Amino acid sequence: MSSAGRASGSKKPHLNLVVIGHVDHGKSTLMGRFLYEIGAVDERIIREYEEEAKKLGRETWKFAWVLDKLKEERERGLTIDLGFYKFETRKYFFTLIDAPGHRDFVKNMVTGASQADCALLVVSAKEGEYEAGISPGGQTREHAFLAKTMGVDQIMVAINKMDTVNYSQERYEEVRRGVARLLRMVGYNINKVQFVPTSAWYGDNITKRSDKTPWYKGPTLLEAFDMFEEPPRPIDKPLRIPVQDVYSIRGVGTVPVGRVETGVLKVGDVVVFMPPNVKGEVKSIETHHVRIEQAIPGDNIGFNVKGVERSALRRGYVAGHPDKPPTVAEEFVGRIFVLYHPTAIAAGYTPVLHVHTATVPVRFVAIEKKLDPRTGATVEENPSFIKQGDAAVVRFKPLKPVVIEKYSEIPQLGRFAVRDSGRTIAAGVVIDIKPMEIK
Repeated sequence: MSSAGRASGSKKPHLNLVVIGHVDHGKSTLMGRFLYEIGAVDERIIREYEEEAKKLGRETWKFAWVLDKLKEERERGLTIDLGFYKFETRKYFFTLIDAPGHRDFVKNMVTGASQADCALLVVSAKEGEYEAGISPGGQTREHAFLAKTMGVDQIMVAINKMDTVNYSQERYEEVRRGVARLLRMVGYNINKVQFVPTSAWYGDNITKRSDKTPWYKGPTLLEAFDMFEEPPRPIDKPLRIPVQDVYSIRGVGTVPVGRVETGVLKVGDVVVFMPPNVKGEVKSIETHHVRIEQAIPGDNIGFNVKGVERSALRRGYVAGHPDKPPTVAEEFVGRIFVLYHPTAIAAGYTPVLHVHTATVPVRFVAIEKKLDPRTGATVEENPSFIKQGDAAVVRFKPLKPVVIEKYSEIPQLGRFAVRDSGRTIAAGVVIDIKPMEIK
């Protein structure tokens, strides 16, 4: 049972859902409408938003505002930060992570997707919008790729704005085929992907079947959420808790906060934080203000550690058990895909590595192989450079100590993104590590 589920009193399995897709394809409006229809949002709030939206002449934004509580976002009509919402379906208890679709916000998208079990990809059926999203520079493509790289193995698709194409079955099929092709290329099993034709504005096929799409025989959005499978909870793997924040609480002491990715943490355990190699004893564990005796993967927890100063810990460190401590990398080899770069990347390039909750500068030491992005086969050994659209095997050197694990062993800590000046340059997985000698 997960933390959120335990804390809400619900006995349903818990899933983290990330909503992704190109800017303006209607993600916020769709999820706002969905939360409103299932009763997760008060009618009064929607009415209040409707009044405000009318004043601004932006009536179509009323549902989007449910998710975009920040005033700045309202005025710009963009989703910037990650919104966290909770909702229940017949089968699951969901935490919804609304990921920004706007280009600058891919960093948040990477953080969001790395915590998600499943994704809803929203694609507009509107003429021109679908094409822009799926084009080489479009975010439908980038988000689908990032989601798969960050380990989101289950995805479903809402083909939205069906009202703008008169609920045309032909257009739906055209978009469905195009998106299916893209998802297959990225590595998803298409037989398990549900495609739902929706109109966020009119509420078609969101919680109720629409009579405007008599040709569609599949599930509504609400029913499709229950077709996700519960991910395995890797309790048999070594303990790994990437630290998100650290608090010093009066009368309690040092309290790191993070999500258990693998393994089990029990009250009374001795834990070690890497890279600094600092040990302490776990005095208590809390999730959503409820005390628990043990925490399992998927639980978001705060845990009080005795014998560790607040100043000794920071975001990006990882807690584990001393007998199988988290791995600190001197160097590592990653298989990456270059999502964006204005020119070419050669050895010596030094951008920023984002892995679990850590961010550190990293150097491309050597480009070992260029790969065919579709098959993974080697097309060139030791190329002098790689560019946008290339897949490659690269040897990296983090310029500060950082915990990273092999993707094959602990995938949750073996996925990473590389960013530079506010853009995601590449994303990938760790295939080999040269560990650092820890004093």
